[in-house]
Amino acid sequence: MNIETEMNTLAAERPADSGWTLQWTPVVAGAFVACAVSSILITFGATVGLGVSSASPTWRDASVALSVLSGIYLVLQALISFGCGGYFAGRCRIPYEVGITEQTEKRDGFHGVASWALAVILGATLATLATMSVTRQTNLTAPASTTEPSVISPEIDHLFRAARRPPNVDPTPLRAEAGRVLMNSSSHSGISSNDRAYLIQLVTATTGLAGADAEQRVDSVISDSRQAISHARASTIILAFSLATALLLGAIAAWAGAEGGGRHRDGIPLSDWMLHANRVNGRSLWRRSPARMP
Repeated sequence: MNIETEMNTLAAERPADSGWTLQWTPVVAGAFVACAVSSILITFGATVGLGVSSASPTWRDASVALSVLSGIYLVLQALISFGCGGYFAGRCRIPYEVGITEQTEKRDGFHGVASWALAVILGATLATLATMSVTRQTNLTAPASTTEPSVISPEIDHLFRAARRPPNVDPTPLRAEAGRVLMNSSSHSGISSNDRAYLIQLVTATTGLAGADAEQRVDSVISDSRQAISHARASTIILAFSLATALLLGAIAAWAGAEGGGRHRDGIPLSDWMLHANRVNGRSLWRRSPARMP
């Protein structure tokens, strides 16, 4: 009688089943856990050199294998972080009924996916705010028209390198203009003959090189700029593909984590696909015995 009384008391405390109703406390908590774990793993990956992209000059010499490895790490950290967030959401969710049915795992999964969606929104918001802050500071220090493309800054340095520089001459506008011209080196048509001739004139006037040396430097810088832009474009593609894959698999991990958390909450073993050591047969997977909430 005592056990029956306790179960009736638990049943009275459980929320009523209303279909697609979500309990937002475990959803928000799971999203916060996912964001926290993801931040830790991303910071650790960037520390050991597994960032998909970087502003460091050494990144320009990174191999394609390192870019792929960094993308794989991004996917793995998404699986871990969203799985932890989903598990936390499923573990904290209060079941709607005492007699647990096959709908319980679906509801746990819905809470895991909801925590995944909220974590993605929080992460995107934080990333947007950080980008806006950096952009605002850059615009305050230098107008957009005088800002050179950072992806080819070493090439621009090489273009205007000279032993002696003319006094009282600000090279910033010239570097920005040359950078905009060099950005066309990766296009289908490449740099036009007029732009190439203009770069030669800039190099001659700024560095004092003779015509043949100036032409050789401009051609070398154009080739190097094309390679640098191609490398940056490849890194961007890997980043976008890895991010999309990580988000997609993160939703699956959040669903599976929420189901696992719900099973631990209800005091039953994990399913076979979650834990190979589990020997529960297929029909008994849906026959949960009511367990007291810890």
